[in-house]
Amino acid sequence: QVQLVESGGGLVQPGGSLRLSCAVSGITTRNYAVSWYRQAPGKERDLVASISIIGGNTDYADSVKGRFTISRDNAKNTVYLQMNSLKPEDTAVYYCRALAPWGTTYWGQGTQVTVSS
Repeated sequence: QVQLVESGGGLVQPGGSLRLSCAVSGITTRNYAVSWYRQAPGKERDLVASISIIGGNTDYADSVKGRFTISRDNAKNTVYLQMNSLKPEDTAVYYCRALAPWGTTYWGQGTQVTVSS
């Protein structure tokens, strides 16, 4: 059974940092491109950051460039999202997604991030 479990969310003040983790079981992450998405209340789910299968290529939404960093540890089957200089508009549920070259997709259940003073 494939599972993606996000963790590391919580309440943080503006300007603070959080590190999200996406622990994957049932598949080998080195065979999948992994992305982080987020969904704020009443809004669509948007792509935040992606990392390629090899791990050398990353891509970010303009709104998080220079503040967020995506990385992967294939030995631990885990992908991370380091979030710095957090803003209230970063408040959302954050999801990780694993995408295989053949199209199979898996999603986690999400972790809440709230940025508020």
